[in-house]
Amino acid sequence: MIKQKEIELGILAKGFHNIDNIIYESFDNFPETGLVNIFVKHTSAGIMINENADYDVRADLDILLNKLAPEGEPFYRHTMEGVDDMPAHFKSSVFGQSVSIPITNRSMNLGMWQSVFFCEFRNNGGPRKVVVTIYY
Repeated sequence: MIKQKEIELGILAKGFHNIDNIIYESFDNFPETGLVNIFVKHTSAGIMINENADYDVRADLDILLNKLAPEGEPFYRHTMEGVDDMPAHFKSSVFGQSVSIPITNRSMNLGMWQSVFFCEFRNNGGPRKVVVTIYY
């Protein structure tokens, strides 16, 4: 069987946003076992599983990404949507648009320090949507 919901996250600030609770609260309950897929419907945002115990991890990821793809570089050709758009597309391609997580005992079977993060790479990305699909 399959359950699926499209979730509007609203407008989020640039950065990494823990969405674990949003995923859980979008469904009445999770199955005993299964698989959850979280898909981002945007080309300038991404999704990741990473550490949620130390905020410095996210701060360092942001520093590294901005060194790899700084805003406003003169060699970018895709510039119509602002100085942050092409770097956001690159970062989205690096992180990807979906993650799949096993479900065990009605919970996402993440590691001790892991959480799911929506990655907003634009300065003003607007309302964002994810599609969450549970297979069981």
